[in-house]
Amino acid sequence: MQPNVQHPEEYPTSNLIDKAHALRILEAVLYASETPVPTLVLSQAFEDEYDTQHDHKITNAQIESWLNQLSAKLADSALELIKTATGYRIQVRPKYARIVTRLWPERPVRLSQALLETLSVIAYRQPVTRADIEQLRGVTVNSQILRTLFERQWIAEDGFRPVAGRPALLVTTKYFLDAFGLQSLEQLPELTEMNQIIHDLNDKNIE
Repeated sequence: MQPNVQHPEEYPTSNLIDKAHALRILEAVLYASETPVPTLVLSQAFEDEYDTQHDHKITNAQIESWLNQLSAKLADSALELIKTATGYRIQVRPKYARIVTRLWPERPVRLSQALLETLSVIAYRQPVTRADIEQLRGVTVNSQILRTLFERQWIAEDGFRPVAGRPALLVTTKYFLDAFGLQSLEQLPELTEMNQIIHDLNDKNIE
């Protein structure tokens, strides 16, 4: 009597790829990327790692499972895996980011207090016009500040207010969420914590 041996195509995808190998693949891809990596792109990293002739596909659920395991693996390291609005990334934990900043202080340019205050007004009160920002901050908005925020793609125009002059309405973008390590605006902390966020942001020197 022949033993009941399963053919490779009968195994689930998770058995076709060694878990440790899968975690190393994800870690390498995330470490090498300068921007958050979407789940779809992460799944593409496995295209040559199994036999596609048998229609074995890496599902989003499998990727998510591996990412959870990778996060746990990094728990005792100086690095952390976070999820942002556009994907996943590996970054230095805030506790150690300050040390890195001291060693390479010349890397990114620090963001001004005025720029971060303007950004916080847009984030918490959006959609807002330039006049709204000036009213809330009590000072004129420097055009260079808005230009910098547009260049970083942290803010965008989203229609116009139906009043005289039709001023543009400003909102934050997914790249703003990425910079702050957020998945959605619902994760924004209380306004009273913004000063600490501004301090941490400059310590991390987020580009």
